[in-house]
Amino acid sequence: MKEYPVKLNIDYSESSNRLTAIFRLILVIPIVFILALISTYAEALSLAIAMMIIFKEKYPKWWFEWHIGITKLTYRIAAYVFLMRDEYPSTDHDQSVKIDIPYPDVKNDLKRWMPLVKWFLVIPHIIVLIFLFIGVLVSTIFALIAIIFTGKYPRDIFDFVEGFLRWTLRVSAFALLLTTDEYPPFRFKD
Repeated sequence: MKEYPVKLNIDYSESSNRLTAIFRLILVIPIVFILALISTYAEALSLAIAMMIIFKEKYPKWWFEWHIGITKLTYRIAAYVFLMRDEYPSTDHDQSVKIDIPYPDVKNDLKRWMPLVKWFLVIPHIIVLIFLFIGVLVSTIFALIAIIFTGKYPRDIFDFVEGFLRWTLRVSAFALLLTTDEYPPFRFKD
């Protein structure tokens, strides 16, 4: 099995904070507001990057770094919301959520016309991910109950949610970030 170039790993914690787990959806509001403010530009940037790849065969490094920074913040927030991590999501430190997305060599690694069809190619992934997201929500509720009673996030649920986040990151790198033309695999593991 070939390894996909986009990677996500979240450190598993042996204990979880019971009190913050209960109030997590309230505590996350300020950082989600910040993410919402900066994400509006990121969405427009995806279209600009697609146009740059199609017409100029370029992906400016600073645009890549901007996109990756927002992506990392998004996944830190997701790990916090899904109770996987207790530390409040940082706007500038990776913390325990490690994301690796290589900067593309556009002329050698990307095909000019691919941004035109990637949106359609990920439809099967989106369908599967919608159903998996329902499972993630249910799993997070079970994890919350486990955290309240035991102070630990169940490892099997953690692996399932991490796998879901890894899968969504691969789809995002392919269709939105436009950093790879390698079609994302339908799997949880690397």
